[in-house]
Amino acid sequence: MIIRVVLALALSAPPVMSSSAPEPRGCPVAMPPHTTCGFLIVPERRDAPDRKIKVGYAVRHSMAKDRKPDPVVYMSGGPGSASIQLTGFLSAMFPDRDVVTVEQRGGKYSEPTLGCPETAAALLGQLRRPAADVGAAAVKCRDRLREQGVDLRGYNTKEIAADVVALRRELGYESWNLFGVSYSTRVMLDVAAADPEGTRSVVLDSFLPESVAWYDDADRNLSDTLARLGVEDGFAAMSARLNASPALVPTTDPMLGRGFTARMSGDDVATVMVEALHEADVAAVAPQLLPALARGHDELLRPLADAVGQGLVSHEFGLYHAVQCQDEVPFNTFATKSRLFTVNVDKAVCDALQLPKSQPVNARPKAPVYVLGGRHDPTTPVRTARPAAGDLPDARFEEIPRAAHAVFLSSACARAKIAAFVADPVVTAFTLCMDDGRDRPVDLHVTGAPYQISRTPWLAAPFALFALAALVQLVTAALKGRATAAFGGLAGVAFAGLVTQSVYGLATRNETALAVGVPGVVAPYTWIAVASAILTAAVLLRHRRWPQIAATAISGGFLVWWFTWFL
Repeated sequence: MIIRVVLALALSAPPVMSSSAPEPRGCPVAMPPHTTCGFLIVPERRDAPDRKIKVGYAVRHSMAKDRKPDPVVYMSGGPGSASIQLTGFLSAMFPDRDVVTVEQRGGKYSEPTLGCPETAAALLGQLRRPAADVGAAAVKCRDRLREQGVDLRGYNTKEIAADVVALRRELGYESWNLFGVSYSTRVMLDVAAADPEGTRSVVLDSFLPESVAWYDDADRNLSDTLARLGVEDGFAAMSARLNASPALVPTTDPMLGRGFTARMSGDDVATVMVEALHEADVAAVAPQLLPALARGHDELLRPLADAVGQGLVSHEFGLYHAVQCQDEVPFNTFATKSRLFTVNVDKAVCDALQLPKSQPVNARPKAPVYVLGGRHDPTTPVRTARPAAGDLPDARFEEIPRAAHAVFLSSACARAKIAAFVADPVVTAFTLCMDDGRDRPVDLHVTGAPYQISRTPWLAAPFALFALAALVQLVTAALKGRATAAFGGLAGVAFAGLVTQSVYGLATRNETALAVGVPGVVAPYTWIAVASAILTAAVLLRHRRWPQIAATAISGGFLVWWFTWFL
């Protein structure tokens, strides 16, 4: 979610009364050693500087003997995503530099925090019928924030970029390296242009240029990603089926903490997939997921519906709306209605809020710039990022084959290349990140059971009971010299071990795949369990005692559960 950027030319010089000395604070989340946190006190609007707000930040001080003087300053995307919680992750990338993580004004760790539960609830309400009135919800949120003294006109890229410039000066760093991802690439590009003497290098991960109309491109971006993954046909069949007959999906409202039944059409699933495909692990299972949905496996919609709720608590939507409505929405035509409800919701919110349109900046940084894009990114695609990087004065672009959105979070190769660029932004020679297979299709037996078990572990009780009974049978029969019973127990233990090993192996490679199914080899293992049950029943025919009766009942009950529910 990206925005139009505005940055006054006067930003390159310190504005009068722009900020005061940083205010120390306790860190709001667990931090690595040698980290301090604070607030930068800044005007809510620099053209009307009386009201002050607090911008949160953290500084992890490097203790390395070869510590470099210029730190890395990072900001997350969104708009409205938090940054401070990534301090430790980034410190591992740059152990020889201080790492500064700066929050967006109005974000989770800044004050005030511009949450907007009214529109978050209305957005989740798009999965109910009748859909919620998002425009009315936005007005209610705006009025509540206004009563608290908040002026939404002060929450835009112009002011966020000015905060970063002011923070460098207040912390006393002579220069630093800017690191932005998704929305904050626009922030950092403008900081570099406004503060050239304080900018040593710029990293732009998942860059969407100011000249690109994100909302007008959103449908095409999804279609292009599906085409690159080779799943257009499965997606089209899924969409047609669910648009004709939407699925009813149980899920949870994260704000109210109670369940409800979502009504998901094909277009609703398309909207959720835009966010889901940010992850390379999801791209790897899309060739299994979409055809399965087309065939009627509606149980696989549960993790997608749950993801909507989880996304609603990951952003501060008051800040998101303020930025989008000033810096992004006004620069799109909305010539045709999108199939993506998030696009239509943002347009409705901005029509209701009536915030002023910003002015484009066309930032031209002087420092070297490294731009990274994920091959399967449905939000900031290579199609637009590559030519925009070519238009910057001193920039290089690289496509990361195994990644999608925010490549540094998923690609170790990308992290190493970012660190190498920051170490030597002028003459660094790049080698390609090779495709390691993370985004290749995964062989799965489609079932929604593993996801349900992950949410309600007791549902796996039949499997655990079968494995335990088989182990007891193996040990007791071996001690008594009963070969048939021992082989029955051995087969059960072997089945449980093979299934566990296969599922664990898949989880270590691609945990997301378990929301779609289990490794394809698991289904053939079923015959080992059947053999165990047959051998156990054969023992019962000769020894009609309670241990044999219990073992046979457990084996039979497990197979009923396995065939009718799990598989």
